[in-house]
Amino acid sequence: MSPRRPMLSLGLDLDNLWAYMKIHGDAGWDAYPSYLDTLVPMMLDVLREHRLTITVFVVGQDAALEKNRAALSSISAAGHEIGNHSFRHEPWFHLYTTAEVEIEIRSAEEAIETATGKRTRGFRGPGYSFSPDTLRTLVRRGYLYDCSSLPTFLGPLARAYYFWTSGKMSSEERHKRSKLYGTLKDGMQPLRPYTWLVDGRELVELPVTTMPGFRVPFHLSYLLYLRRFSRAAAWTYLRTCLAVCRMTGISPSYLLHPLDFLGGDRVRELAFFPGMDLPTEKKLDFVHEVLAAIQESFDVVPLEAHAKTVGVRSPNGARCISRELALE
Repeated sequence: MSPRRPMLSLGLDLDNLWAYMKIHGDAGWDAYPSYLDTLVPMMLDVLREHRLTITVFVVGQDAALEKNRAALSSISAAGHEIGNHSFRHEPWFHLYTTAEVEIEIRSAEEAIETATGKRTRGFRGPGYSFSPDTLRTLVRRGYLYDCSSLPTFLGPLARAYYFWTSGKMSSEERHKRSKLYGTLKDGMQPLRPYTWLVDGRELVELPVTTMPGFRVPFHLSYLLYLRRFSRAAAWTYLRTCLAVCRMTGISPSYLLHPLDFLGGDRVRELAFFPGMDLPTEKKLDFVHEVLAAIQESFDVVPLEAHAKTVGVRSPNGARCISRELALE
């Protein structure tokens, strides 16, 4: 009998067109332009072809709009897990007051359940932002896991690129975005899943997996950026990262985004985003190839299934760590 294959959890942050425009400081975002009617059928077709069930993190503002209900309900109807990605999708979420965090998570949760029929048990902060207040709110509201941590040293570099490609912003707007994509200190966060001890109760943290040792991201958006220059380089990078995860006994939590599926030919407003010079057809071909490669080596599951193994047993038998949430 062959040994059990390691686990990989797969999630998609369903950031909409308006959310990218808002973060970039572009006018017109507050009309909430959407590409969900284009994206969602395409995404579901890809996942269906690979027989995959994943976690889709929905933004509450999208769920609150009638025009998006059909697309969002189709995700739930296809059997995918639904997660909470905040209501307003503001990467300065960590600056919110305690009351604002509570309203944001609760409002998103209620709108998402109305649109999809599913209550959320997992949360990802926009822009990988989280705070002690966020974790306390999640525990109070009965969440199983958070997955807002991105353990990488590259956050400041990604932020510098973002500011370089952004339009003119006020000093207040730039301050809000001053920790976008994280800080150097985030590179020291644990790479393996762990549990937060929050006011005597546990909350699982599933970090977005980066390459063990070097702590560099390898989720699909980064691979597509490399793919622009060299398909061979993108493939070598992916296979190296997956191999290192297997050698170190790490079960990855892998991340997808809408712009992994959509090229600049479909979303001209987001030409500033890395990799948008690749047409949709080429992106879809690459997505199929990456998913097939992942399935060769891992059992792919939604994030909730991954979270339920933390603290019970890890696939490689490693001991789960716990972190006490600081009171300040």
